[in-house]
Amino acid sequence: MKAIVYEKYGSPDVLQLNEVEKPEPKEDEVLIKVHAASANAGDWHLLKGDPPYDPNVKLLKIYFCNYTCD
Repeated sequence: MKAIVYEKYGSPDVLQLNEVEKPEPKEDEVLIKVHAASANAGDWHLLKGDPPYDPNVKLLKIYFCNYTCD
């Protein structure tokens, strides 16, 4: 599957569209297919590495439109 990922802090230019392994949901989880997504202002601060964000966090907290997959 495709995912937007980043390996280092920086401007939105560090975001890359990569092919990643499709996650396998656990018994108490569901897999969703994202139809559309957006990021908020806090995400851009996280991407730039602005304090007080944890430097170990590599996941943007995006908003998305989805549906469950069978």
